[in-house]
Amino acid sequence: MKIRKARLTDAAVIADFNARLAWETEKLRLNSVIVSRGVRALLKDAAKGTYFVVEMNGAVIGQLLITYEWSDWRNGNFWWIQSVYVAAEFRSAGVFRALFSHVQNLAQSRRDVCGLRLYVEKNNRRAQQAYDRLGMKHTHYEIYETSWRS
Repeated sequence: MKIRKARLTDAAVIADFNARLAWETEKLRLNSVIVSRGVRALLKDAAKGTYFVVEMNGAVIGQLLITYEWSDWRNGNFWWIQSVYVAAEFRSAGVFRALFSHVQNLAQSRRDVCGLRLYVEKNNRRAQQAYDRLGMKHTHYEIYETSWRS
């Protein structure tokens, strides 16, 4: 396994993984044109975030996105973990654990990062158990949103 920052040439596989993720976790069909544009926009602008991918034998088999939230309370950035996906045939093989460890080590090496956060679909017990095993804790926060794009 090799972990690296995603490149623009990874956009198609990342967009495909995002569509699979939405379907598998929420039975939500994403608009492929919008997702492709969103992935490409992020890959062209590091201020939006950073995708990390896992390669095996030259093929991308997993991904994780980091976005940033400034916390004035802690004078640092939280790195939000998003768009986590591992191809079905590689699940339970340590791919996500390797991605998480890579990102956690990067975050801990930086003075401007104060923690990692993520949100998870309420009924996704498998993901919740994986996050528990990594030492992440359920917080007292609930997520609210208003959205005008699906």
